[in-house]
Amino acid sequence: MLISKLPNVGTTIFTTMSQLAAEVGAINLSQGFPDFDGPQALREAVTRAVMDGRNQYAPMAGLPALREQVAVKVRSLYGREVSADSEITITPGATQAIFCAIHAVVRAGDEVIVFDPCYDSYEPAVELAGGVCIHQSLSLPDFSIDWQKLADAITPRTRMIVLNTPHNPSGALIDGADLERLAALVRERDIYLLSDEVYEHLVFDGREHASVLRHEELYQRAFVISSFGKTYHVTGWKTGYVVAPPNLTAELRKVHQYVSFTGVTPLQWALAEFMAAHPEHVRELPAFYQTKRDLFCDLLSGSRFGFTRTAGTYFQLADYSAIRPDLDDVAMAQWLTREHGVASIPISVFYQSPPANLRLVRFCFAKQEETLRQAAERLCAI
Repeated sequence: MLISKLPNVGTTIFTTMSQLAAEVGAINLSQGFPDFDGPQALREAVTRAVMDGRNQYAPMAGLPALREQVAVKVRSLYGREVSADSEITITPGATQAIFCAIHAVVRAGDEVIVFDPCYDSYEPAVELAGGVCIHQSLSLPDFSIDWQKLADAITPRTRMIVLNTPHNPSGALIDGADLERLAALVRERDIYLLSDEVYEHLVFDGREHASVLRHEELYQRAFVISSFGKTYHVTGWKTGYVVAPPNLTAELRKVHQYVSFTGVTPLQWALAEFMAAHPEHVRELPAFYQTKRDLFCDLLSGSRFGFTRTAGTYFQLADYSAIRPDLDDVAMAQWLTREHGVASIPISVFYQSPPANLRLVRFCFAKQEETLRQAAERLCAI
C-alpha cells in the first residue's frame, strides 16, 4: 500500500475556485493572476530570443545577464551590493525557490515558524524536509506579528522563520522597526530566515517596502525570494530568483541543481533585455496597482462588504458579516461564485487553526478596469 508523504495535502483552494469559476462562468477574482498581458516589449523579446536560437540550457545559477540586472535592481532600490555570481540564483518560479531554500537548511526534527494566515506551499516543503511547522497567528485586525508570542515559540529546535511581506493574503506590511525586533530575537541563535517578497513592488500610499535586503544583520542569515512573474504581469512564465549571502547561496544551489537544474532560457534572455531597457517599470508598479485598488474599493464602497484598503499586494480582503454571517468563509466563497458570479478565496484555508467567526474573503484586483467594474456591480447587488 502506498503511504502518502503528504497525507493532508489535496487540490489547492486556488485550483478549486478557478475551476468552479470556469464551470459556472463567474468572474474570477480568486487566483492571483492578471487578466491582462505583460509589456509588449517583453513579449517581443521572448520571440526574438527563441528565433535567435537561445533555446539551450542556461547556466545552473541562471543567465549571467539576468543575474546582473537583479544585482542592479537590488543596489538601486535597497542600497545593497550583491554579487551576481555568488549571491543571486534564478529559479523556475518563486515556489521552487521556497522549496529549495527550505531544503537547503531544514533537517529532520527541525522547527520552522510560519505566520498564519500563510501561503500554502511553505508547510509541504518543510514536511518533505523532515521538519515541523510551528504556526503563529498574526494579530487581528491588522495582521501584525505578536512579538511576545514569537519569542515564546522559539526553541533550540527552531531552524527557520518564514516572513512574507507584503503579506498574502492580507496585504499587511512589516516595517523597519519589525526587522529590528526580529534581529534582536534571532541574534546569537542558529536560525535562518526565508523572506518571501514576491509582491515587493506592490506597496501603496507612499509606504516603503521593508525588505530584509535593507538589513545587514538579517540578510546574513536570509534567503530573499522574489518573482518576475508578479512584477512583469507574466505569472505563467514561472520565473523567480533568490538573493542570499554566498554561504547560503551555495547550499541553495546544491538543491536547486537537482530539482530543476535551471530555468527556461529564452524567458531569462527576454527579462534581462527588458530590465536593462526599462528600469522604470518597477518604480511605476506601485501607482499602477494602487489605481486598480482604489477603483475596486471605490466601487465596493456601495456594497454591504466591510473592508480596509490593502497596504500591499494585489489582494483586497472583504468582511461579509453583514451579508451572510451564517456561512463560513469556504461556503461563502462558493455561494458568491455560484449565486452571484464572482469567485474569491476564503481566508481560513491559510490557517492551521482559523479564528472563530472569521468572515473574510480575498479578491484579486490585478484585473482590467472593465473586469473590476463588472465584478463590483455584481457584489454591490447582493
